[in-house]
Amino acid sequence: MEKIVAIIISFFIFHFLNNFLIKKKILLNYSGSNHQKFSGLTDVPLTGGIFIFFSILYFYFNEIETIIYLFSLFFILGLATDLKITDSPKLRLLIQTTLLFFIVYLSDLRINSTRIYILDLLISNTLLSYFFSTFCLLILINGSNFIDGLNGLMLGYYLLISIIFYQLDLINYLDIANNNIIFFSAILFILLLLNLFEKSFMGDTGAYVLSFFYGYLLIKIYSEYQIFSPFFVVLLLWYPCFENLFSILRKFQLKKSPIKPDNNHLHQLIFFYLKKKYKIKNIFANNCGSLIILLYNLIIFSFGIQNISNTQYQIILLILNLFIYCAVYFKLFTYKYNLKI
Repeated sequence: MEKIVAIIISFFIFHFLNNFLIKKKILLNYSGSNHQKFSGLTDVPLTGGIFIFFSILYFYFNEIETIIYLFSLFFILGLATDLKITDSPKLRLLIQTTLLFFIVYLSDLRINSTRIYILDLLISNTLLSYFFSTFCLLILINGSNFIDGLNGLMLGYYLLISIIFYQLDLINYLDIANNNIIFFSAILFILLLLNLFEKSFMGDTGAYVLSFFYGYLLIKIYSEYQIFSPFFVVLLLWYPCFENLFSILRKFQLKKSPIKPDNNHLHQLIFFYLKKKYKIKNIFANNCGSLIILLYNLIIFSFGIQNISNTQYQIILLILNLFIYCAVYFKLFTYKYNLKI
């Protein structure tokens, strides 16, 4: 009951904070950048990440108390980015990498086995293992920031992972009460609704905090207990990670800077297709695109949880994902640039 009351009070505070920021024109989504114009020109407060951060502290403080200071610095970095204080992509990447390495080092967050012989040989070295964990989290965090381009997409994705945490009792391996994941999932669901109706956006703060937290938990559970295949972790996090890696390769191929934003991510192409093909408003194309991607991932996750310890099974699902992603991407990319606009 105490937690329910705390959640209700915090949402009242959240509501007043949103109104205050809109009135003062602080911490708003739209800044005029080209990559923001593809779905609309709406000013929405970037407060979702702030609410998520304090919710994590409230429900999971015991789990992250060993890295609470560095975790808070990560939150501050996201907030500084949303406030346009830290506007250099190279500087952000450097700070992200440094913070992640120290978090990985201080919490001894190492991936001990990938079931790939050559890679396992390399990460048998402690220092290389730390760098590998840092690299994985770095790809996840920036990929999550990429997919946070449609209403509800990133929030919905991690809400699906929360449901899997509960269904497979994964949270029990971290000595965290199951009702905490239920309460936290309820918060994500409410924020998802607010996000879909464009009342609050996550911003870089939300992408950094939420993706790091789930990446941290999944690596920690696997490294300490190895109750599932490492490729099950990859399957759960495949979409933001592959979105990031694919974007880097795509931009290199087009001789563009990999850290410069554009409008050619998969979710943006789906939005463009729905809007042009079916002549629907921005918000409907936005939300429908997000729900299509989430529905697809729900189906994939449903297959994945059937045999979480079978590496070959998980690899087959991953290969299928990558094939479908590439096929859909190139189809939509061709559709977009064959149009005369």
